[in-house]
Amino acid sequence: MLTYVEKLIRTPHEMTSGDVDSLRGADFNDRDILDICTVAAYFSYVNRLASGLGVPLESWL
Repeated sequence: MLTYVEKLIRTPHEMTSGDVDSLRGADFNDRDILDICTVAAYFSYVNRLASGLGVPLESWL
C-alpha cells in the first residue's frame, strides 16, 4: 500500500492499472483501494494548496 501511495504522490503520471492490481493482490478490495487513493490524493491536494498560498507550517511541525 505504501509503495502505491508513494508512487501516486511522487509520480502520478506513471500510475497504471498494474498498480491497482498489485493492491488487489495484497487482498485490498475496490472500496479499500478507493479509500487509499482518496486519502492520499486529498492530503497531497491540501498540502500543495497550502504551499501555493504560502501558508506557514505549524511551529510543532
